[in-house]
Formats: sequence, structure tokens, C-alpha cells
Amino acid sequence: MPFRSLNSRMVEAQVLPGQRLFSQRGAMLAYKGEVSFTPSITGGQGGVMGMIGRRIANEATPLMTVEGSGTVMFGHGGHHVHVIELTGDTLYVEADRLLAFDGSLQQGTMFMGSQGGVMGMVRGQVTGQGLFTTTLKGHGSVAVMAHGGFIELPIRPERPVHVDPQAYVAHRGDVRNKLSTAIGWREMIGRGSGEAFQLELSGNGTVFVQASEEKL
Repeated sequence: MPFRSLNSRMVEAQVLPGQRLFSQRGAMLAYKGEVSFTPSITGGQGGVMGMIGRRIANEATPLMTVEGSGTVMFGHGGHHVHVIELTGDTLYVEADRLLAFDGSLQQGTMFMGSQGGVMGMVRGQVTGQGLFTTTLKGHGSVAVMAHGGFIELPIRPERPVHVDPQAYVAHRGDVRNKLSTAIGWREMIGRGSGEAFQLELSGNGTVFVQASEEKL
């Protein structure tokens, strides 16, 4: 169920009988055809236990189940929207960044401490995104939101990528992340660049970066 970009802030999805997708509540802008929108009690894939896990992790962004036959246009808050196609791999993204995604994707929650150990947890606090993140795995499309547009940076074993934690949106692939510090004497006396923390991503994959340090 692919998404089609209408402009930098809106996408359109075709809804087919027997299939479904999920979207943030309030993200539907317009639709054509016989389409129904109902609150998703379980918050996507994973059943009731998945819902409980996401609530504990504070990753339980309210979702709508979209079903029927027609086309639906999505957008939210005037944020820029980027469509990511998954081909069996896993996307790591904050729940409030998700605009809409294929119902066939398996949704879960990952403890950030499992990527980068203690520094992975510190990263969650520095970015304001918490200690957990949402995962989407399988074959399908995901529409993700950000401020100021996106760029995709490839991550290679011989060339890790360093990102401002506030500009990080999501990543995919076999990637490890850790928070590194760049505190020197200039930062200690308040004369540095202000980039005291950097998110280092290494392995094989892609990181999605927004052109802003502002949260949604």
C-alpha cells in the first residue's frame, strides 16, 4: 500500500479492500471512496501486550485504523513528510514522528539501552525522546514527519556518521548508535560551538536527518 507524495507536506495512500493502514489520529486531510476510520485500541501490530508495552515505554501515540476502498490524503501540523519504503528491514523511529504506515508492518518497541549501552539511554534523555523507540519491520511504506525537510545519509562500517541528536529523525539497517561528547575547555567556559553531544551511528544502513533542531 504505497504512499504518493502530493507535496513536501502531504501524502496520498490508496486503500484496498482487505488491507489496512494506520495513521496518527487527526492526520486525515481528505479522502475519496468508501473509507472508514476507527480508533486503534492495540495501536497497530502486536495485540494487547504490544499496546501495554508501548504505553509503559511512552510510545503509545494514538492511532487510527484506516480500511475500505479509496484514497486518503494525510498531513499533520504542516510538518514535512518523507516516505520510507521497507523491504524486510527494520525502521527505528519515534512514535510521534509517524504520520501513517502500512498495516502489514510489524510494530514493536525497543529499549534504547540495547543500542549503545548506558550511553544509549543518555542519548534518549539528551534528545528528549526517552529511553524507548518504536520499530517497524517488514515490507511496506512508512510516512515520517520532520521539521524543515529530510536528508538521507548512508552509514558504512568504515565511515560512521555523526548527527546532532536534536536533528536525528530515524534510522534503518544494522546500525549501532552511541552518544559521544566533544566537551573541551572552550565548552567548559561557555565559548564552544554548543555541539557538546553528538550521536554516532556505525554499521550498515541509513540515517534520516531533519533540517532543524526542533522537536515535533
